[in-house]
Amino acid sequence: MDFSEFHSAEFRQFVQDHLCEDPALLLLKFGGKVSFDLKEAVQQVSARQKASKKLPEWTSNPEIHFPASISLEQSSSEETARFKSKGLSGKLMIDLTGGFGVDSFYLSNAFEKVVYCEQQAELFQITKYNLELLEPFEGLSGKFDFFNGDGLEFLRGSDLHFDMIYADPARRGKGNQKLYKIQDCEPDLVSSWEFLKSKADQILLKYSPMLDISQAWEELPDIQKITVLSVKNEVKELLLHWRRNSDSSSKQIQVQDLGNGLPEFSFEIEDETKAISQIGEAEKYLIEPISGILKAGAFKLFGERFDLKKLDTHSHLYSSSELPSEVPGRIFEIIEEVPLKKAEIKSRFPKGKVNVLFRNYATKPENFKKKFGLKDGGEDYLIGTKSLSGYKVFWCKRLQ
Repeated sequence: MDFSEFHSAEFRQFVQDHLCEDPALLLLKFGGKVSFDLKEAVQQVSARQKASKKLPEWTSNPEIHFPASISLEQSSSEETARFKSKGLSGKLMIDLTGGFGVDSFYLSNAFEKVVYCEQQAELFQITKYNLELLEPFEGLSGKFDFFNGDGLEFLRGSDLHFDMIYADPARRGKGNQKLYKIQDCEPDLVSSWEFLKSKADQILLKYSPMLDISQAWEELPDIQKITVLSVKNEVKELLLHWRRNSDSSSKQIQVQDLGNGLPEFSFEIEDETKAISQIGEAEKYLIEPISGILKAGAFKLFGERFDLKKLDTHSHLYSSSELPSEVPGRIFEIIEEVPLKKAEIKSRFPKGKVNVLFRNYATKPENFKKKFGLKDGGEDYLIGTKSLSGYKVFWCKRLQ
């Protein structure tokens, strides 16, 4: 790929001038009127629009070139990539599935040398161009070696031993089908696991948040830790950690939410197994754990650790008579239990505006809102759930 045309002054200026416009309309408006590749310029506009929140530093650099949307979709955000580099250090790292290079770039801060591998020729060229562009400005000159091909094949043909192997296997199969089992992803790291361990002191793998955590340990039983990584209460990644000479018998789960200032929640699988839930009716406050804790399955331990009552065995809402502190979750103050009659609902919400949140409730929020003429909005919440004495709806104010 020749980047000279794509990064002419005219090409770059066009992209920067139209970042707030509809890409489809740009094709119609400027077709046959520019001297550069209009389709590619519009694709750059579209990519920068999609990546602006995920990759703010990279989208602010007019010289960075962006790939097709599927590569951007699977790419880590700058925030999650930075998180991965924390606590790491070493001389040599390899990224088996380099992709758009965001993880390679931020992980490189923790290592003296990084080998970037990518099979797709065009994506490889784009990322190589970007990383070589960024190297001098970030003090990383000469840090990257590049391999256009299968990362596992590179490992098999190399005598090098790595401080860390990193991989983010592709999670889409034929026909863009989403894949959730480790063995179904590409590359299949389960069948190569023993070989991978022989080539590195540490392995870090990134998988979809849809991956079942218990199944991950079934497929790779000597993984020592799984990190459930979320950003502002949306689970983004599952990170699987293996380190040589570390105990594989204790299975640790780390729940980390970025962007909310909430404390980390870490535990061992055995802790959840041994924990006992206090089941009780709602008191003054309702607490909903962050999504990462729910993904991690710490349903009993969450209540036990913060001395909270669970409303029902299958309702992952908790309650307390006192305002809990430093709890990783949303906290609501209960105003009252609401009688489910139209007149009662209307008198409390005359404008029909209230946020409806249901957890283990008898009907869906959409059906409830339709029945009572409500729409989401405002500062108030109606929280529906099942408790020991049956289904209930509480009028609440959110505190945290």
